[in-house]
Amino acid sequence: MGELFLDGSWVGAATGGRRTIVCPADGTVVGEVDEADETDTLRAIDAARRAADDARWRDTPPTERAAAVGRVADLLERDTEEIARAEALDTGKRFAEATVDVADVVSVFRYYAGLGESVERPRPVDAGQEGVVSRVDREPIGVCSLITPWNYPLLQASWKVAPCLLAGNTFVLKPSEITPHSTILMIRAIEEAGVPAGVANLVLGTGPGCAGPMSTDPRVDMVSFTGSLEVGKHLMREAADTVKRVALELGGKNPNIVFADAPREAAIDNAMTAVFLHSGQVCSAGARLLVEESCAAEVVDAIVERARHVRMGHPFDEDAQTGSLTSAEHLKKVEDYVAAGLAEGARLRCGGSRPDDPRLASGYYYPPTVLDGCTVDMHVVQEESFGPVLTVETFRTEEEAVSLANATRYGLAGAVWTGDPERAQRVARRLRLGTVWINDYHPYVAPAEWGGHKQSGIGRELGELGLEEYQETKHVWENTAPAPTGWFA
Repeated sequence: MGELFLDGSWVGAATGGRRTIVCPADGTVVGEVDEADETDTLRAIDAARRAADDARWRDTPPTERAAAVGRVADLLERDTEEIARAEALDTGKRFAEATVDVADVVSVFRYYAGLGESVERPRPVDAGQEGVVSRVDREPIGVCSLITPWNYPLLQASWKVAPCLLAGNTFVLKPSEITPHSTILMIRAIEEAGVPAGVANLVLGTGPGCAGPMSTDPRVDMVSFTGSLEVGKHLMREAADTVKRVALELGGKNPNIVFADAPREAAIDNAMTAVFLHSGQVCSAGARLLVEESCAAEVVDAIVERARHVRMGHPFDEDAQTGSLTSAEHLKKVEDYVAAGLAEGARLRCGGSRPDDPRLASGYYYPPTVLDGCTVDMHVVQEESFGPVLTVETFRTEEEAVSLANATRYGLAGAVWTGDPERAQRVARRLRLGTVWINDYHPYVAPAEWGGHKQSGIGRELGELGLEEYQETKHVWENTAPAPTGWFA
């Protein structure tokens, strides 16, 4: 039995390709999985198209689709330990973090299961004409290509799969080729929950190797992608020829603004979590610290002192506070990013080189790093490191803080720390970000939409809008008393 799921069956790759998955925390082999190519992806699209066209899932009552989504949640919760272990080993994150991720995934499936009764409820429209009944229906969009990243493999998949299923669509899902195992387990849960064959399809492999048809094949109606800006742009271009709907979440360079009147201890503690959680491999990481000049020295000194003592370690090291980076390639990217910042004039306050701890020698570890004295024109301020690297800028006025925060091409998330509620609301309104936290960082809930402004993406995930991304609208006008118009009498 293979690891590709096509038309209700677990099969091997057509060419027999295999990929070895290695734990980035220690270099040990996690397992081997099938490596698909375009032939397998075309088979998956064919299955999804047939399932969409025969309408078995689409015509299943919304409450029954919701019940199946709810069963997936129950099965994932049942298998939490197995799934968290698989994700920790694939990504190098702590097992404790992976366990929290699974709980979040369960909450996403349960949220969408709870929308079952309203998912296709028509919206009446006042036609302004006697004898006319007018309504707007919501229907499945069809076949969806879902492409997910390596940092939160299962969580990012759940944000797409749960609303896609509830809306009555079919899909082809491709996780990152280096972190596939938790996604495989989710598809097994979908199969066990009784979702019909062909509705859910899974391919494993690289973007160049197997993802091409997911954005170009005319049988696909939508592409939903979470990942880098450059790949997102490529997918938009590919999808344009067949005018597919595109939903993109493309990361950010997120400002964490600390005013002098902020609750100081909470701001410092949360600044650490904002940027160093999961070794900074978070699209919403607060990698830009914007701190008011009058308190900058105290705040930054405290962060540096704490960052020096962050313990890195294996996913199952109970004393570890953070894990490894996810690959050797990504580690090199972070190193190059820091080197570029220093060349531009940033001042290294801590970190900045691979650890010499022999415990960590076989993994892809990089310590929490703080670059002080940064300015908004620097590459390290404008570009996403996706690593445990904090850049520090200072400001003097509220106006300057807002201007600096908005001065990148990204607009995903950010935070405002202040003891002045009116200032907090003023600044939040002016930030061009999809999510703004006030005196907090990182929490999200399934009912609240998530997505970016500017080049952080198009469309929304989670919430009701996250469901509507997977639906088309149709206006139905019924004249109950038809009569000649006399227009050309």
